[in-house]
Amino acid sequence: MNKKHMKIAAIAFVAWYVISRPEGAAHLVNNALSGLGSAAESLSQFMSAIPS
Repeated sequence: MNKKHMKIAAIAFVAWYVISRPEGAAHLVNNALSGLGSAAESLSQFMSAIPS
């Protein structure tokens, strides 16, 4: 399989997952965004701790 087929398969899987389990998909997105927020907060604390 080439990259184009892998992209199509991934998009099809995401669409199937959202249609078949919308609550699970929403929970997954919420967790992903929460993780990104935590990473941003950690990076902000790190940058603030660097002496000027």
